[in-house]
Amino acid sequence: MSTRIRSVQPDDLPALTRIYNHYVEKTPITFDVEPYSVEARRPWLEGFDPQGPYRCFVAERDGAAVGWACSLRFRTKAAYDSSVETSIYLDPAATGQGLGRSLYRTLFESLADTELHLAAGGVTLPNDASVALHRSFGFESVGVFREVGFKMGRYWDVQWFQKRLG
Repeated sequence: MSTRIRSVQPDDLPALTRIYNHYVEKTPITFDVEPYSVEARRPWLEGFDPQGPYRCFVAERDGAAVGWACSLRFRTKAAYDSSVETSIYLDPAATGQGLGRSLYRTLFESLADTELHLAAGGVTLPNDASVALHRSFGFESVGVFREVGFKMGRYWDVQWFQKRLG
């Protein structure tokens, strides 16, 4: 099985939407509660630019997208423009195989040529694998928002991490 990490392409959108909708419907990992159609997810994909601060890389196996890592706008106010939020999702069948590490490595290597200062990431708890991934890339925990999201009949905590860039 051959794996390739590459920039996201428009043709990836159906697979990435399917992967994301798994997490929307089956887990608290994302706080979206309604699945997306491919068309409703298109503006998300169109927000990425391989030359800008908001980038997306896809893990492809045997011609199919099986996950992605991206940098997104952290907040809309201009003073936040030197910071990004990172996000990573894998097809459930592709977890535990080092793809998350490969995707994050590619993302952070690509961001090294930018003027970005900080990357932030939120992890819905419990999620030992995501916490370990963030720590292995030099993220430090900066706090936990307790019971900040309600999904699947209960409240969830989110642990926030940050990492200096550049």
